[in-house]
Amino acid sequence: MTKEIQKSSKIAIFKDKKIRKIIHNDEWWFVVKDIVIALTDSVNPSEYLKKMRKRDPILSEGWGQIVTPLYVDTEGGKQRLNCSNTEGVFRIIQSIPSPKAEPFKRWLAKVGYERIQEIEDPELATKRSRAIYKAKGYPDSWIEKRMRGIAIREKLTDEWEKRGVKEKNEYAILTAEISKATFGLKPSDHKKLKKLEKENLRDHMSDLELIFSMLGEASTTKIAVKRNAKGFRENKKAAKDGGNVAGNARKELEQKSGEKVVTSANFLNKISKDQEIELIEKE
Repeated sequence: MTKEIQKSSKIAIFKDKKIRKIIHNDEWWFVVKDIVIALTDSVNPSEYLKKMRKRDPILSEGWGQIVTPLYVDTEGGKQRLNCSNTEGVFRIIQSIPSPKAEPFKRWLAKVGYERIQEIEDPELATKRSRAIYKAKGYPDSWIEKRMRGIAIREKLTDEWEKRGVKEKNEYAILTAEISKATFGLKPSDHKKLKKLEKENLRDHMSDLELIFSMLGEASTTKIAVKRNAKGFRENKKAAKDGGNVAGNARKELEQKSGEKVVTSANFLNKISKDQEIELIEKE
């Protein structure tokens, strides 16, 4: 079993049907035959998939890229089952003619339409993000900080791009530099402290953690602009110095308040883990 395959699998809810899922390559993968059963009530999902691939030769041709055998917990122990990530599941469902798949296909069309709207009017994306956080049970005060943090983050990444930081791994390294200087630990360690897996770390930060994240990234942007930092190396130094601004402020607050800013608390208790990924919007 590869290191990418995590030890625990979980259950997603799909129109009240249980679908097994597992983290692979840092994203959720779903058991394909569970999807078929949920949408067709087929008693033989393997045979259904064979027939479906015959009807859709393009899907069949790319099957090896869409589906990957992964070890999943079953009643008989771990078994290798064909799984697909969210994008692959979308593609498979497009080839299912069952009437039960129609609500999902309409939902896909709605999502696509909303995405086009957001490209034309980015403010709509912000409004939808606020509504999602509200529906999940986050308080308004937290949502305001989270949205402000997103704006500050976008400004920072725009500066990095303008200053010659292009690679995805470079963005991750610079972010880790800010985090280490701000909180004394990398984002991966911060997630472990909060017992998070694939969940977004910032969606589970406390108010103070969000505030100091914003301070570290805003300070980094200011320093990079002031120094006219160019390339990865110069921006890495700016990231460390920007994080130190927030880190020093955090240490001073902790000293005077007698309490740690970094906490293991998160918002998972507000979101049912069995329902954190719902592929169909209830109508």
